[in-house]
Amino acid sequence: MSYVVLARKYRPMRFEDLVGQEHVAKTLANAIETGRVAHAFLFTGVRGVGKTTSARILAKALNCMGAQGPSAAGSDPGPTATPCLECPACVEIARGTDVDVREIDGASYNGVDEVRKLQDSLPYQPTRDRFKIIIVDEVHMLSQSAWNAFLKTLEEPPPHVKFIFATTEVHKVPITILSRVQRFDFKLIGALAIIERLKSVLALENIQADEEALSLIARQAAGSMRDAMSLLDQVIAWSGKQLVGSDVAQVLGVASRTALFAIAQGLLQGDATTCLKVIAELVEQGYDVSHVAKDLLALLRDMVVSRVCRNPDELMDVGPEERSEIEKLAKTTNPDDLIRLHQGFSQAMDDIAKSGQARGALEMLLVRLCRRPPLIPIDQLIERLSLLEKRLGGRPVPPPGGPEPAPSGRRPQAREHRSSPARTEREQTEEPPAAPERAVSDTVTHGGGGMDGAAPSDGELTEPALAPAASEPTPSAGTPSHTANPPAESNQLALARFRDIVEVVRETRPELAAFLEHAAVLTAEPGTLCLAFEPDSLFAKQVKGADCTELLSQAASQVLQAPTRAEFRFDYAPARGMDTLSADRVRARETRMKKAIADARSHPRVTEALELFGARLKDLKLSEGT
Repeated sequence: MSYVVLARKYRPMRFEDLVGQEHVAKTLANAIETGRVAHAFLFTGVRGVGKTTSARILAKALNCMGAQGPSAAGSDPGPTATPCLECPACVEIARGTDVDVREIDGASYNGVDEVRKLQDSLPYQPTRDRFKIIIVDEVHMLSQSAWNAFLKTLEEPPPHVKFIFATTEVHKVPITILSRVQRFDFKLIGALAIIERLKSVLALENIQADEEALSLIARQAAGSMRDAMSLLDQVIAWSGKQLVGSDVAQVLGVASRTALFAIAQGLLQGDATTCLKVIAELVEQGYDVSHVAKDLLALLRDMVVSRVCRNPDELMDVGPEERSEIEKLAKTTNPDDLIRLHQGFSQAMDDIAKSGQARGALEMLLVRLCRRPPLIPIDQLIERLSLLEKRLGGRPVPPPGGPEPAPSGRRPQAREHRSSPARTEREQTEEPPAAPERAVSDTVTHGGGGMDGAAPSDGELTEPALAPAASEPTPSAGTPSHTANPPAESNQLALARFRDIVEVVRETRPELAAFLEHAAVLTAEPGTLCLAFEPDSLFAKQVKGADCTELLSQAASQVLQAPTRAEFRFDYAPARGMDTLSADRVRARETRMKKAIADARSHPRVTEALELFGARLKDLKLSEGT
């Protein structure tokens, strides 16, 4: 007797034997039990998932007469969802010799004449069986004329006729046919289901196999049980009674699980040498580089799933042993790094498949992924900034900066964006001073480039501005600035006395005190307080009035401890060299800014921050309250 391949020898005989198509088996079994069997069915799906097998099972279920035959003369037990597999109908249908069950190849039986001959035989009753069943495999190969000839018969066939169509390309079937049949879509069979079926077959054949061997066969079957059985036949012919993963990989021409895990571990550790050595060994053994890349991408995907999902068993179509190894390997790194590896690898898959030098394309891809810069999540950067702020005393400060490094490695002075105090008297007269800057914005640039989520290159982090001092009014555009020429020593005493007087006025009239700060002090002595404003200035208009003069006189008398009369002059010219409290405040502020910049450059925390972030100072601005 000739050898029967495993795919035929262990073909399912009942609905419960179908693997991975439970939805089809349950629907057909329920239809038979409830007597709601349609007259035409269409089974669609990829190769080797059980379409023709299901058609034969359905034919046996519809025509089965029972193991003992009819119970009495003229009686019919009717269709059953569990055929006996012993009656002549079941046996002959399984062998393909039943005269009432015809299996037609749509590729060779696709003309309109063949369809007409078939239609002519349909009105006649079955020779022995309950139904005359027509099974048409690869039905999409029928011509348009043949389809048109089928329409009327398929819509209203004789009651004893059933049609079962099978196809792998359902999109080629006319819509007029689809509307006349019940369609069943067969799914790809999962690797775990294939492995379990292979184990049962090997047990019946008394053959031993390890987990890796079965996983390789299931992976190469790609969802087809018939392909898995064919590959198992091939592997048994090579290995005999003992199937080992390395032998199976060599027979099938695919990379073993050990090789794939070695490449994946090299990627995680940044070991390009190991990756290249494994690829070289696979090429020497004749493996297809494109298939290796495809299997490696699937492994990276499983590693991501195992790392981001709490219960990844349902999402990983691999055996228990391999799943355990994947989870162990994935735990050695963080999920973001795994996602970056998968994304970088998947984007280059087309280049490997289309390249004339597939090996070189894969090797350079692995080298590039191994040399990826370390990934620094943005939340860690924010956390580092928060820690640095706490170490500096809880006061909001700009990010740590320093002199910008020169090409030679030396650090030149940082640029300071503020107006220079060295203004000539002519510039003060012709150009009103700009308001001092109020924002603090230090930009820290992180070195190092990256790919797919690496540390940003020349990125910038900006801290919020410090709030300006509330007690310091901003000089008006129309007020002269005297920051170029500090007041004479004789005028320092007058300014100090007038400052105390203004503070007394501020307690009752804060708005008047703000206007008085822009007055030039001509005299501030017990008995006389003389202030001057520029003609027609905004501040001069605000202080005109007897109430202002009286309030200022009272404050001066209190500070100078003697009756003092206050008076205003509105013919003041800046050339006379007098100074104002506002100008003195601006001058003091600029001095503090210079000192703050110098202190920031030399502060030990700044140096520590530069080393911590690997950063350089790009820009430095200080607020007026500094």
